[in-house]
Amino acid sequence: MAGIYVHIPFCKQACHYCNFHFSTSVRYKAAMLESIAQELVNRKTYLQGQTIGSIYFGGGTPSLLSPNEVEQLLQVIQKNYTLAEDLEITLEANPDDLTTSYLQAIRQTPINRFSIGVQSFFENDLQFMNRAHNAQEAQRCIQLAQDQGFDNLTIDLIYGSPTTSHEQWSINLAIAFELNVPHLSCYALTVEPKTALDYQIKKGIAPTLSEDHAATQFEILLAQIAKNNYEQYEISNFCRGGFYAKHNTNYWTGVHYLGVGPSAHSFNGHSRQWNVANNAKYTAAITKQDSYFEIEELSPTNQHNEYIMTALRTKWGVQKSKIVHWDTQQKEAFDKKATQYQQQGYMLLQNEAYILTPKGKLIADNITADFFI
Repeated sequence: MAGIYVHIPFCKQACHYCNFHFSTSVRYKAAMLESIAQELVNRKTYLQGQTIGSIYFGGGTPSLLSPNEVEQLLQVIQKNYTLAEDLEITLEANPDDLTTSYLQAIRQTPINRFSIGVQSFFENDLQFMNRAHNAQEAQRCIQLAQDQGFDNLTIDLIYGSPTTSHEQWSINLAIAFELNVPHLSCYALTVEPKTALDYQIKKGIAPTLSEDHAATQFEILLAQIAKNNYEQYEISNFCRGGFYAKHNTNYWTGVHYLGVGPSAHSFNGHSRQWNVANNAKYTAAITKQDSYFEIEELSPTNQHNEYIMTALRTKWGVQKSKIVHWDTQQKEAFDKKATQYQQQGYMLLQNEAYILTPKGKLIADNITADFFI
């Protein structure tokens, strides 16, 4: 089943590490939501009538929307798309937005899953990242959401920060386990070009990030999630009890999806397209019915590389059944490299699929790139 991604391009403030498209001004929020609603109508044939299995409000900070604004966008989707009965509808949220009153109101909408940008339960980490919430709110919002009946939760945690000691990272994980959060997304802090963090490091205001520091904390992560009965089903994603993220799993397994809003990406199997990453240009183009996106037709080489890039990150790996259409030379080259990585302990052939071992996951990007055509 296909998915719909809705990009809400507003934030209270800019996190130092973030390079996503957003604005800290909500002055034109109403016009933006009207444009997103219109794009949902305009592009209702993009997925060719496929049933929608997941809807994801990302950003930005979608929890800056009122429950009524969320409901209105969902009504547009309901009127124009065929929805699955077990539809997953996720709203990304910042901890400081998840008050009791907000949760009670959003409970009256079809939203049934939260993705909460916790990042850390420690004040020094949050201040270094320039997060809008504090450590107390980071914990309290999870408990408040659970009190209102939201059991399907995921939280983001960041490791590898120079402010995060190994002991502190272990405590972050322990708090998440104790709060019984069923899904975790854990990412290494990275320096993206033109971000505040990039500027601070270049100017010597912030220390250079250590790959060894991050690697050690990734190993701590793998050990702790195994002890606490979480399954690693993607390099950065872990869950208990089958609480897979349906929407993100679609991305990793090649399922089609429609992205609406400025900077949103879409994929239909043979092409990708992405909307202009500019709020004013996006809303003006929607109003005037002008073009507002670029399209890339995917060549066989593109499709090969994208499949390797996504599949090798998951527990399902690269399926042998999906490489039979490659030409003989490509398949032989893949098998030769895979054999070498198996001999070195980086990869396994399991249930007719090539998957990375824990050792291989430490250098997943390098291995993936090695298989690119």
